[in-house]
Amino acid sequence: MRAANYAPLGRRLGSLLYEMLVVLALGIFLFVLPVAILSGLTQHTPGPALLWFYLFSLLGTYFIWCWVRAGQTLAMKTWRLRLVDAQSGLPLRPLQAFVRYGMGWICWPTGLALLWSFIDPDQQFLHDRIAGSRIVLLAK
Repeated sequence: MRAANYAPLGRRLGSLLYEMLVVLALGIFLFVLPVAILSGLTQHTPGPALLWFYLFSLLGTYFIWCWVRAGQTLAMKTWRLRLVDAQSGLPLRPLQAFVRYGMGWICWPTGLALLWSFIDPDQQFLHDRIAGSRIVLLAK
């Protein structure tokens, strides 16, 4: 894949901001509301470990399904970005998508994803390097 196809860092960050809105909506409708209803019905709130596991699974289902099925989430589609295998340019394999997702949970909260992009020769995020994936810009 040619360097000209690499998505610029600014465009990827713009997509990330948009993605935060999508995740917020998913969180409200598929996390907060069900947990509140369950807590109201049973008079018991699940423990924090179970809630974190539910959130991790919920978001993982969304991201991994989108990346493997179409190579794009809703935000990526809006910003004309696609996630591909760094070597072949083909869609991600399920395990590759899972590794990217899991590493994202480590790299983004610690700031490593963004810091790495400043020293990476192609300005790729750390979790993309680890998973062997790349975000490319689609033609108009």
